[in-house]
This record gives sequence, C-alpha cells and structure tokens, in this order.
Amino acid sequence: MDFSAVSSALKAIGELTQEVTSLWGVDEQVERLASELRWMQSFLKVADARKVDHEVIRTSVVEIRELAYDAEDVIEMFALKVASKRKGGFSNCIKRSACFLKEGCLLHQIKSEIEKITARIEVLTRQLKTYDVSKLGVDGEGPSSSTERREARRPYPHVMDDNIVGLDKDIEKLVSVLVDEESECKVLSICGMGGLGKTTLAKKIYRQSQVVGHFEHLAWAFVSQNCQIRKIWEDILSDLNILTEVDKKMKVEKLAEKLSSFLEENKCLVILDDIWNTKAWDSLKPAFSARKTKSKILLTSRNKEIVAHADKNGFLYELQELDYNQSWELFQKIAFAQTNSPGYKIDAKMKELGEDMVKHCAGLPLAIIILGGILATKYPSLTEWLRVSANVKSYLNNDKGEVLRDVLALSYDDLPPYLRPCFLYLSHFPEDYEISADRLIQLWVAEGILSSKQEEGDEGQIAEDVAEGYLLELAERCMIQVRERDNIATLKIRSFQMHDLMRDVCLSKAKQQKFLYIADQSNECQLSTIGRVRRVSAHKFIPLQCIKSPRLRSLLLFDELLPNEEQENILPLTMRSYFENHEYDSDNPLFCFVALLMLSVLGTKFRGIWKYMFNNFNFLRVLDYERGDAGCKLPNDIGKLIHIRFLRLRGLYFLSSKLPSSLGNLRCLQTLDLRIKSECSNSIHVPNVLWRMQQLRHLYLPKRCSPKTKLKLGTLRSLQTLVNFNTKSCYIKDLINMTNIRELEIRGPFNIEDFNTEELGKNPLIIQSKYLHSLSIINYEEGIDPRHLAHLLSSCDSISKLSLDAAIRRLPEYHYLSSNLAYIKLRRCMLEEDPMPTFAKLPYLSMLELHEEAFIGKEMFCCGQAFAKLESLCLKELNFLEELRVSEGAMPCLRRLEIENCRQLKKLPDGLRFIATLQELKIESMPKTFKDKVEEGGEDFCKVQHAPSIIFQNCEW
Repeated sequence: MDFSAVSSALKAIGELTQEVTSLWGVDEQVERLASELRWMQSFLKVADARKVDHEVIRTSVVEIRELAYDAEDVIEMFALKVASKRKGGFSNCIKRSACFLKEGCLLHQIKSEIEKITARIEVLTRQLKTYDVSKLGVDGEGPSSSTERREARRPYPHVMDDNIVGLDKDIEKLVSVLVDEESECKVLSICGMGGLGKTTLAKKIYRQSQVVGHFEHLAWAFVSQNCQIRKIWEDILSDLNILTEVDKKMKVEKLAEKLSSFLEENKCLVILDDIWNTKAWDSLKPAFSARKTKSKILLTSRNKEIVAHADKNGFLYELQELDYNQSWELFQKIAFAQTNSPGYKIDAKMKELGEDMVKHCAGLPLAIIILGGILATKYPSLTEWLRVSANVKSYLNNDKGEVLRDVLALSYDDLPPYLRPCFLYLSHFPEDYEISADRLIQLWVAEGILSSKQEEGDEGQIAEDVAEGYLLELAERCMIQVRERDNIATLKIRSFQMHDLMRDVCLSKAKQQKFLYIADQSNECQLSTIGRVRRVSAHKFIPLQCIKSPRLRSLLLFDELLPNEEQENILPLTMRSYFENHEYDSDNPLFCFVALLMLSVLGTKFRGIWKYMFNNFNFLRVLDYERGDAGCKLPNDIGKLIHIRFLRLRGLYFLSSKLPSSLGNLRCLQTLDLRIKSECSNSIHVPNVLWRMQQLRHLYLPKRCSPKTKLKLGTLRSLQTLVNFNTKSCYIKDLINMTNIRELEIRGPFNIEDFNTEELGKNPLIIQSKYLHSLSIINYEEGIDPRHLAHLLSSCDSISKLSLDAAIRRLPEYHYLSSNLAYIKLRRCMLEEDPMPTFAKLPYLSMLELHEEAFIGKEMFCCGQAFAKLESLCLKELNFLEELRVSEGAMPCLRRLEIENCRQLKKLPDGLRFIATLQELKIESMPKTFKDKVEEGGEDFCKVQHAPSIIFQNCEW
C-alpha cells in the first residue's frame, strides 16, 4: 500500500511545528491532525505487513491519500503565509494594528480548514477501526522492515549486463544474414511473444563485433504500440549523427527524404524495436524506401506478418522458449549472483526450491529474470525463499501468457512499502522512454515520495542518496532495465527503461490506486470532469484547458504545448499558403508583415496556455516540460506557482531571451532547469533573483547567459548540483558557501578574482565542500589559465570524476589532482607534454579518455607498473600522435582499448601482448594500412590475438 502521502503530510506538519504554530494559536488543531495521520500510517503499515486484501480497506487507501494531500496543502499554505509575515520581522507584524483584522481572518480560515480535514479523517478512522487487521490477511512472517532490507541490500553483478543464455545460435544465424551482401534480404525480423528476449537478442547483435565492423553506421529506434513517426525518424537521424536543429522544425516528409537518401548512400543497420503491426510499418516505410542500398533493417515484433509485408525477400526468425537447463542457468546467474565467489556452495534446500520454481516459468526469460530478481534480494533467508515458493505455486498456472503476467504481479506485490510509490511513479513516462536517473530522483524528492524518516537515511544520507539506493534496488529486482551507468568505477545508474510488460503492470497498479492520470486526446473530455486529479502525465498533445483540477500537484508534458499540426490549424489558410510559397526575404515588406502576423497569432495562443496553467494550478509542485516551441516569452504569472519544487524547462524555444523576475517568488524550488533557448539570441538573460530560492538543491543555468546577467548565488547553501556556472555571470566567491555541492560544471570563462600569482598557496580555497565528486570545465573559446585550474583542483580533493574541455596547454602537477580520481576525460586541451606520467600515479584511475587534440605531442609512454586499476583507455582524434608505448607490467587490468582517427599512429604498442585482461579492441576511422597490421595475419595481430573481440569500423580509406 502506498502511504508515502501520509508520510509527506506528517513531515510538513513536523516542519511547521518547529516554526510558530503556538504563536498563531493553531497548535492544538495541528497536533490533533498529526495524531490522526499517525494512526492512519500505523494502520496501513500493519495492513500491508499482513497482506490484507479487503475491499473496504483497499478503497480507503485512495481516500486516505487524498486526505493526506489536502492536509499537506493546508499546512503548506499556512507555512508560506507565516514565512511572508516574518520577512519584515514577525513580532513587529503582529503588533501592527492595521494587520490585526487580516491576520484574524487568516487564522480563522486555517483553523477551519484543518478542523474540516481532521473531521473527515476521524470518520474514516472510526470506519477502519471496525476491522481488526491483525486477524486479516495471511499468516506467517511479514516482510522485512525497510531498515532490514537496506542492510541486506548489496550490489549484484547481474544488473551490469544483459542476461544472455542460450542465444549463441540465434546470434550466429542472424549475423550471417545481416552481413551477407549477396542476399536480396533487406528486412529481418525477430518474432515471438512478449518476454522471450527479442530486444535482448537485438541488443546483442547491435553490439556484435562482426556487425559493428560490417556496417558504417548503426541506429536504434523504439517503435512501440504508440508509433510516433517524427520521434522515431529523429532518433535514427540522431544515432547517425546527422540530425540538426533545422531538421527538428522541418515537416516529416522532409525528414523521411533525408533519412532515405542517407540509407541509400551509406551502409547502415537500423533496428526498429517492438513494432506492432503492418500499419506502423506502412507509416515508417517512406524513410526506408531506397531500393539500391546496402543498408538493412532489423525488426523485433510479436507479429510474424510484418516482415513479409515489408520485404518479399525478408527473413523471419522465430525465437523459442528456453529449455529447462537454459532456464536453470539463467536463474542461477540472478538469484545466486552473490555466491559466485570460488568454492562457495549453494544451500541444498534453496537449490531445490529454485529448481522447483523455475519449472513454473515456462521457459520465458523475462519471468525467470523477474523471479530471480525477487529471490536475489532475499538471499540468504531460507524463510523468505519458502514464502516466495508458496506464492509462486499459488500465483502461477500453466498458460505461458498467464505465467508471465502472474510473475510480474508477484514482483510488485513483493515490493516493500517504501519502494511501491517509487515504482508507481515510473508510470508517468511513455513506453520505451529512456528515463534519466537524476531527473527521476529529483522528482521523487520534490513530490515527497520518500518519507521523512527514510529521507534521513542511514548514516546521515541525504534524500538523493536514499533515492539512489531505491533505484538500485529496483534494478536488483530486475523491475527496470539499466541503459547506461556513470562509468566503470561506480554502479551509479545514469539512465534506464522499463520492459513494456512490466510497464503494463505499473500502469495497471497506478490506475487501480488512482496514483496518476495519463492524459491523451482520447480521454481529455473525461479529464475535464474529474476535479480531484493530483498527477497528470501527457504523453501526447492535449489542450491544457481541459484539466479542471485546482489541486493538481504534478504535470509532466512529453509533447509540445502546441505541435506544428495544431499551429497550422490556428493560422489562417491564406497566411500559411503565402508563407510556404515564398522564400525568406527580409527586404520584402509583405513577407515580413505576414511573418510578424503569424508570430503574433501564435504568441497569443501560447501566452493563453501558459497563463491558464499558472493561474489555475496554484498547488503545482512539479512542472516538467521538455520539448518544442513555447511562445514569445515565459509569462510573469509563473511567479504564482509558490508551492513548486521542480521546474524543468530544458530545451524549450522562446522568442524572447529574457526570463521574468517573478521567478524569485518560487522559494520552495528544489530543482530548477533553465537550459532554454531563444530564437532571437544565443544567450539568455536570467534576473538576479535566484538567491531567494534557498531550498534549491539542483540548478541548471542556460548554456550562455547574456552580458547583463550577474547572479548572486551565495545563499544557496543546500545546492548539490550546479551546471553552466561561469565567472562572467556569477561570482566565484559564492562557491565557497556551497558546502554541499556534489557536481559542478563550469561552462565558459573561469577567472579567479584577486589571484596571487606569486604564491598560489595564499589564495583562498574556492571549493569547501567535502562532497564534490564530479568537476567539469568547458571553455574551448578562451581556454583557462593553468594556474587558475591548478588552484581550483587543489580545493577539489574528493572528486572522482574530472572532465576538461578547454585549451590549457600544460597539465597541473600531480599533487594538485585528487587521489580519488577514477574517471578522466580531456578534450581540446592542446597538451604539449605527455600526460601519461602524471595520470600513471593516480591509484584508482579506471577510465581515461583523450579526445580531439587533448594531446598534440608525438609520443605517449606508459611505463613500469603504471595504471594499476585502469580498465578502459580511449584515444580519439589525436592528430599528431605517432607512437604509443606500453611497457610490460603497465595497465594490468585493461579490458577495453579504443583508437579512433589517430591517423599518424603507426602501430599498436608491443606491451598489449602482456595484458591478459584485454577483452575488446576497437579500431575506428583509421587508415587501411593500420587495419591490415592488426587483422589476423598482420604484424600487430600477435599483440592482441588473446582479445575475444576486435572491431574495425570505417577503416577503408
């Protein structure tokens, strides 16, 4: 059961109680309300532990959540009123007789609201007290507490990779057809029921060395049941590195032409994942119409008919269920992942239980993976394994489709209470959507998904740390599919997706519990009649005016406020016709007049949409709008969203480059993303009001701020993330106050004021946060003074990740670098001296990337026992590098080496022959003479013949 709303309300009450409730005379009402909510919370916890499934209690959960939300709204409104009164001195305000009547009315209103909510809760409490939850539900041990679960939780190796079992022959067959240039087959299809592993197989093929070496370009697009043609084509063009800003505004027909031409002229592999029917293929076909092409298309689908419809010579590959031995092998990889240490024996009884449970999974990989994920979190408790085994037998039957559905349902029911609202929140995102972990965690925190007790975490962890642990646990349970991790050195998840069948379960449970409302054009009329919607997620365009809920808390928009098709409907036909049939001509008065008129019409429409939102959703906590045109400017009315915690406007296009000063009213903000763009300027003016937002935890400034922007940020002591900071638009001394900063990205000028060039040690420390783990500097236009960089790095002694994209010419000496560095990326640094001797001393360095003239010398040398922990080395576009030397004993843990477009490099280093751990060598965009040396039979092949994977790409010139 989801009782996060009750926890969030209690947290708000707790914070208010620490303020001045007694001075305002509402302490009795607030304490009575808190007492009732605490009873509700205890009741729900007991009911959840007992697995109570009673109709009255089930329907009461939704009402409890609504009451908790109402309580929090009232308390929050009161707290903000109190804060506004205290701005000029609280005691003075009380004494002013002119304000006495107004304050008296406010006090009466607040008391009345609290008493109404308390009375409603008491009625529900009396009703629920008639049910003795200790006698309802199932017998046996209840689920472990969240504390026990967190103590038992450990990082599981299986979440790092795709779980591949029994696919070797499938891969071999499909690859042979893909790389056969004599074959007339242009479209291949992997078919089978949901959960068989079609996408997993396609991913494996996508990364297979023979495939990567054969095709010049590879692209991947998720189609899904909701086929969005423009997005799919844009995703493919993006993967092919040919998508421009102009493309994003052109008509879909032009996108299709561009993609079709590229596929005809180049040898590409495009994977269309999860295509549902022939109608979807017909809509996508214009982009794949090229006849004389060496490009190929690989589909995954549950529908066998599509491939023959798409290509009469198409190749159909039907994926089969796993046999019992394969099923058991896959299950062991997940459920017993932590027992993989040499000599460890699996408990005989648990092995017997596992073998029995696998039989019920009908050879479906997804069912086995989910079941294994459930059991992995319970290892080594035999009692919990016995309970899951009993549930499996009661849940599952023999029908394959039902088996999968029931295992997915079991995975949700097994979630501890603290994870359920976190999982349900994933229903906000569209099918196949790649979800950013940081964005999701910030949303969880902003919405109070973590209770106050959980937010404190273990050992003083902050809310983001706890939330990150919860996300990792969902991955451990195989309820999400990790797409990208931060780097080799950590397990931190950067992005993930949900399997569409798991998402179906998530949507079903969220709908059942009225957790949120997914809005689209088919149900917008229904939405206008519902007054108590708290969360709305719009995956496609809907008129926002159809939302009539004044207590809306979160609004996530995944489509444009006004898509191109809607804009065309608004503009008069004659105006559109004139504009389309005349080329741009700034000297033509009529053309300019029509263009301005069109902008005026659309600007009025956009302004109306924004104003409706800001004037009608005053309790909004989350506004996440991520794409498209947004009108002339952001209206001043945004200052009315005084409750908002999360505001993300990244990627929006405004005509004006100026943001309103009313942003300063948004004092509850925790996350603010201002990475917007202007149609008329390459820089954005941000008013100096951000210092008022003292609860800010994550701040993303525009990439370029206007010369008029000068921000004071010294009051933002809770800030954890600061992106696009520079010393032209901000004050460097303000960084000193940010003692909680964890991630800092400097973009643009970085100059230290009053810098002592004679004695560097006498300059004050710039960073005083012991939590900073990631530092990025991007300034390729002006570069950065190496002395300023050295001093900055000297105050960053805890960072593990460093990225430099700026001309520095000289690397700071070793003692300026943090010994904790695990990841380093240098780009356009123009280093004249070999950086390897400096980096070799870093004890934990595991990833090193040198890109695009990071080094402009001729030789690099890795000597002795250097780079003891290095696992990945990437060298790209080092145009002057002629020789890389690696002595015996250096890089003993290297797993991956990538060399791209280093056209002067003569040969591979001899020392590679001694690196037994090397798993992958990738050679891309290198001269054919270099490729010939490395290929089997070449003079360098003996140095890397022990590597399982050697990939060549674009090495024909």
